[in-house]
Order: sequence, then C-alpha cells, then structure tokens
Amino acid sequence: MNDEIIKVTRQWLLKARNDLKSASKLSSGTEPLLDTGIYHCQQAAEKSLKGYLVFSGIEFSKSHDLRLLITLAGNNNNEFLELMEAGEILTPYAVEYRYPDDVLEPDIQEYEEAFKLSCRIYDFVLNQLQSFVSF
Repeated sequence: MNDEIIKVTRQWLLKARNDLKSASKLSSGTEPLLDTGIYHCQQAAEKSLKGYLVFSGIEFSKSHDLRLLITLAGNNNNEFLELMEAGEILTPYAVEYRYPDDVLEPDIQEYEEAFKLSCRIYDFVLNQLQSFVSF
C-alpha cells in the first residue's frame, strides 16, 4: 500500500475523530450547542467515508451527501450499503441547523441519534481499515 495514501486516509480519519470529539463537547455542559454539535456529527460521518474512498482509490466530488458517498463506497464493498439509512438521516445536518430558520436547534433526542449514527459510520470505516490505519 502506498504510504501517501495511508497518510491522507489517516488525516481524513483524524479529522473525523476530532469532529466526533467536538460534537461530544458541544452537547455537554449547562448550555449545550446542539445545532453546532449535530453539524459535527454529519461532518464526522462525511470525513470517515471520504477517508475510505481515498484509501480505496475511488474519486469523489465535493459533496455533503452521505448517500452518494455510501453508494460510492458500496460499489467497492457492499457492506457499506447497510449504512444508507444512517446517511439519509445525517445528510441534512450539513446545512439544516447552520442558518436561521423556523427551527434553530435540534432537540436532545435528535442530536443523540445523530451522534450514535455518526459513531457507527466512523467505527465501521475504522473496522474496514484497521490493518492499515490505526490510532
């Protein structure tokens, strides 16, 4: 395996892990910032999937659409398709709460589901790449 590809894959996964850490910190304390936290959940999933695509040599365009990224990964490994429902739930959080609208912030249950799903995608990708990329 090419060392540069492993390096870039690892960088994507480190960014994903940092998004998960940010989401966790933003949801705690007396004044949680769930709108920002849920955005980081989506970003963690997106960066995890992009890390896998880089590792696999699969080209992708700039997109926040997790369904597209899951489909691309699924063309290489159909187990990724099991993540499609998670991708459908998480994709809107790339923009949904980032701008003023009727609803400014998710409730705690919505945030917790997003965090759980983003961890699922991150862990799934790490499991697929465990023999090549470790932390």
